[in-house]
Amino acid sequence: MTDITEAPDDRDEATPVAGTHDHIHLGWALTLITVAQLMVVLDSTIANIALPFIQKDLDISQANLQWVVTGYALAFGGLLLLGGRLGDLYGRRRIFIIGVTVFAIASGLGGFAQSELMLLGSRGLQGLGAALASPAALALITTNFPAGPQRNRAFSVYAAMSGAGAAVGLILGGWLTGLHPDLLGVSVDGWRLTFLINLPIGIAAAIAAPRLLAESESNRGGLDVPGALSGTFGLVAIVFGLSRAGQPSHGWGDTWTITSLVVGVLLLAAFVLIESRVAHPLLPFRILLNRTRATAFVTMMIVPAAMFAMFYFLSQFVQNDMGYSPLQTGVAFLPFSFGIVIAATITSKLMAVIDPRWIAGIGTAMAGFALLGFSRLDVDSSAAHILKSATNGDLHLGSGINYWTEIFPFIALMSLGMGATFVPMTLAAVHGVGKSDSGIGSGVLNTMQQVGGALGLAALSTVAVHFSTKSVQDIGASLQSAASGGAPSKAMQAAVNNLAYQGAFTDGAVKAFLAGAFLIWVGSLIVWIFLNVKHEELATEETEGLPVGV
Repeated sequence: MTDITEAPDDRDEATPVAGTHDHIHLGWALTLITVAQLMVVLDSTIANIALPFIQKDLDISQANLQWVVTGYALAFGGLLLLGGRLGDLYGRRRIFIIGVTVFAIASGLGGFAQSELMLLGSRGLQGLGAALASPAALALITTNFPAGPQRNRAFSVYAAMSGAGAAVGLILGGWLTGLHPDLLGVSVDGWRLTFLINLPIGIAAAIAAPRLLAESESNRGGLDVPGALSGTFGLVAIVFGLSRAGQPSHGWGDTWTITSLVVGVLLLAAFVLIESRVAHPLLPFRILLNRTRATAFVTMMIVPAAMFAMFYFLSQFVQNDMGYSPLQTGVAFLPFSFGIVIAATITSKLMAVIDPRWIAGIGTAMAGFALLGFSRLDVDSSAAHILKSATNGDLHLGSGINYWTEIFPFIALMSLGMGATFVPMTLAAVHGVGKSDSGIGSGVLNTMQQVGGALGLAALSTVAVHFSTKSVQDIGASLQSAASGGAPSKAMQAAVNNLAYQGAFTDGAVKAFLAGAFLIWVGSLIVWIFLNVKHEELATEETEGLPVGV
């Protein structure tokens, strides 16, 4: 058997390690690839648990806090297709090394961030690194593992690690956020460790890659940089506009809000024009012309918004309102990871006998009902209750909420719905795609998930901020009317303000959950109406043979 470290285009660089065997090289290569992918995937969720601490330490407004999540998702999703194309053109190992290095450096910058701008900038840079490393990591399995059982096992391990990323991120984020270690004699806030942990892992992966991974052949072709920039910045402008629209100090009539939204629309229009004319587009429109694929892509832009919203708002609610520690919060979300794996396993078997419309349609409906359940979370934010709680030393308005009866059932329902949706939608997204476009099909699907989640969270955050702001005003007026006697002590005033914030945040969050429920039901309606592919067609896949140059 040929040593897998032997690169066809650079044999001297990939000299086998003395005294080792092929299966050892394969094992270490797979370990390197999957650890790098895990690092990229878990960063989508690891910061969610730390959000309340990041907000407090860096004094980030509630309206801007969502950029900690959307900034990463937008850069990741917006540049994902460009990252895959760079790997094809200049060698996947080379782009993988650059990607994990950029990701590691950006993580270090985020861990040492001293301002909101520095943190959000580092998150965008992390997204760029992820967009370079992630598609290259998947492609490197094909490059390094021979076809057959070895490659199949490698893909299975890769998929399992990708699926476990969300759960690992939540647990690891909760554990790290609760720590306060001394590094070089300086006390470090735990939330910073959620970023700093990537620094040694990323650097080690970049150093090990040249010895463990074979390089792919470089290919000639064009690089659609204008398309990548116009698409990415267009999305950023729209998200920025939506974020400003939800702030009472700006609103929909604000000049910068309108300007940002108009510029975003113009840039996306330019993106469409560029993609229709460039020789090597990032998003070939031939991929979208099939009804089944188009339905899958649109649905997978809408559905992740619900999942992003659940993690974003619920992780803050259980910490701020219910008083959970960061680690308890991570554990509270564990049922989601188990549920989505169980649902995906069952769904993959049902796909052989049931049409995907029924499975995905029911799955999206279930997810909508889960969000509807979260929208019924309630805390007593009346002035009398807030004053009584502050007097009694109760720091959390939602401490009386029962996790097992009011949160767990809907986390489980959401996970089952997501698992029942992702499997058929993934298969539908690559249905009928020719071999030359198979990578593009899966790349577009991943892009839709990241971009859709970011846009959806931005829209739902706008809803939440609007209602939270109104609630703050109402609660403040009620407290002022209910207050009697002299001025309260500073400690008492701080406790009242904290409880009032919890009540206002909950009011905004439940409105966002309700809006998310209707949003995902729109996705469900699209599935029921437009997804008409039969399970027999997916079982006997035939490509459409679309010409590559179309």
